[in-house]
Amino acid sequence: MDNYGNTKNFSLDDDSVVVVVGSGAGGGTLASELAKKGIGVVVLEAGKLNQRASFIPDEWPSFHQLAWLDERTTSGSWRIAHDFPNLPAWICKTVGGTSVHWAGASLRIQPHEFKARTTYGNLPGANLLDWPLTREELDPYYARAEDKMGVTRTNDIPGLPGNNNFKVMYAGATKAGYKKCSTGRMAINSETRDGRSHCYQRGFCFQGCIFGAKWSTLYVEIPEGQATGHMELRPEAHAARIEHDQNGKVTAVLYFDAAGKLQRQKARAVAVAGNSIETPRLLLLSESSKYPAGLANSSDQVGRNYMRHLTASVYGVFQKNVDMYRGTTMAGIIADEEVFDPSRGFVGGFHMETISLGLAFYAAFLNPGAWGKEFAEAMEAYSRTAGMWIVGEDMPQTTNRVTLSQGVKDQFGLAVPNVNFDDHPNDIAMREYSYQRGEAVYMAAGADKTYRVPPYPSTHNLGTCRMSEKPEDGVCNNYGQTHDIPNLFISDGSQFTTGASENPTLTIVTLALRQADYIAQQMKANAI
Repeated sequence: MDNYGNTKNFSLDDDSVVVVVGSGAGGGTLASELAKKGIGVVVLEAGKLNQRASFIPDEWPSFHQLAWLDERTTSGSWRIAHDFPNLPAWICKTVGGTSVHWAGASLRIQPHEFKARTTYGNLPGANLLDWPLTREELDPYYARAEDKMGVTRTNDIPGLPGNNNFKVMYAGATKAGYKKCSTGRMAINSETRDGRSHCYQRGFCFQGCIFGAKWSTLYVEIPEGQATGHMELRPEAHAARIEHDQNGKVTAVLYFDAAGKLQRQKARAVAVAGNSIETPRLLLLSESSKYPAGLANSSDQVGRNYMRHLTASVYGVFQKNVDMYRGTTMAGIIADEEVFDPSRGFVGGFHMETISLGLAFYAAFLNPGAWGKEFAEAMEAYSRTAGMWIVGEDMPQTTNRVTLSQGVKDQFGLAVPNVNFDDHPNDIAMREYSYQRGEAVYMAAGADKTYRVPPYPSTHNLGTCRMSEKPEDGVCNNYGQTHDIPNLFISDGSQFTTGASENPTLTIVTLALRQADYIAQQMKANAI
């Protein structure tokens, strides 16, 4: 059982605290780091506290236990709007956020990806921009994050063992000419470390790691923060609005508590870490006469440049059993295609990563709406199937955006977010190429048949409140501090200027560590 002390209870009128909205990779890490520096922190988490002992090793019940299922709407030409119109994202509404659900892949964004506009050039239709920081500036914080999270193949931590799903991938990758295939850099303990168990290869990574081998703010950062006596966690606290004074400085967060009662927590500063859909939604819901377009939105960039990573899956069917569900969900990575090589017909890169869905989710996502002989054959061949997930850099576009849905309200009477998305031609070219390469890997390994699987609800939600050097180009500076309001911060993947090709959680944690140092310095100097 995890130790949640709730060792501090702050008054609603205490305006000395930093209020952090969201307890996932960004919010949970930031809150803990601030508390360790002696700063009072109140964490507002919309979800319940589900401890490790309560995790359910069964896909559908677990999905209903952990997933964010509040109503949302979708628009645009992406297939998600047809297949899953009310579920554009597969993220979590629980203490720990999506760090409970994530698979653990922990890759540093490459130096050239921080300079996407410079590297890729003027790509028609893409709203590319260089990040206002460099990889070199982040490297010390990346190192801290890797050590904190226990990332394998760093700090002399051995890699995880390869399961059958990985062995099939490795065999095919080697024969297809790839050189960079391994069990990856994963924030999953390959050996007991920092009081957390090693991985038992039980699977069910998406349903929460019952052993605590996989890093999550749920049972690492949040208990550590509470133990300082400077942090209070409030589960089932749904943020509804951020208030400000006549000078434009934010002063409080209004939220609905577990009983549905509206509360007001005063604040010295506010950090929003609600994921790239809920974060812009909250800023837009907080419009006022001073900020008629919503908070931090003088640039009209709040909600824009929504990215979800180019995703797709390829499955290969073999003569012998693979039993891909045995072992970690993401058991290996091919990194050769992460490079910038426009001769392939697109800019940006991608990774091929093993994935293993249980039979129920495999059936739901293989080809939504499909039925008949071919679908039945695919289900019958499940035990002989190997799977991979393709993760690539999609292009930011101003029209890919989160807005407030007109006429649709949630259980609190608040306008729900609408997610509009269209693939950029570069995305389409990359997906087609990556499908071909994934199929080539499995055919080289001896597959009898392969399946191309369309993208499912996104887990890598990025952009919508992006960093920029110039205030007119984005929402926040390179510390996540909003250009318009000095004591309002963005503390999740919303602040990504571009998406890069790497799984984002390591970078979100890295930015949170850097942001915590900055906020502490600003508070000490009375600048916020």
